[in-house]
Parts: sequence; C-alpha cells; structure tokens
Amino acid sequence: MLQKLLVSNYALIDKLEIDFKAGFTVITGETGAGKSILLGALGLVIGKRADVSVLADPVKKCFVEVIFQLDDNRLKPVF
Repeated sequence: MLQKLLVSNYALIDKLEIDFKAGFTVITGETGAGKSILLGALGLVIGKRADVSVLADPVKKCFVEVIFQLDDNRLKPVF
C-alpha cells in the first residue's frame, strides 16, 4: 500500500508531501487542479521515462519519493 508521496520540482509542484491513510483514498478536483500531475509523478516511480520539460525549475533536481507498506512478502523483490 502506498503510504507517502513526496514530490519536488515537478511540473507545477514546488514541494508536496501527501500521507495516505489505510483504506480507500480518492483524489478529486477541478480541471487543472493537478490530479494528472500526481499520476505523472507516480509514473516516474514505476519506471516511466523522465522528460526534462516537466521540471518546474530546470536548474534544480526533481525528486519523487514514495513509501510503501508491503505486507505481502512476495512483492518485496519487485521493490
């Protein structure tokens, strides 16, 4: 389960930290609120190619970090 998402210097996000609690989480918002930006950041975590055009500041590094809770030992080699 995804527990935490940390993003910095990605698209419109300067710095963001989201804690996900146990259970079902829904992310909603108006058009342009940034839902797809969050999904794009998560895509980088699972191996999607990075595109430097999404950097908010091209001089700084972009960081996307996640913390997973893995209760199923079969998944640990994947991560």
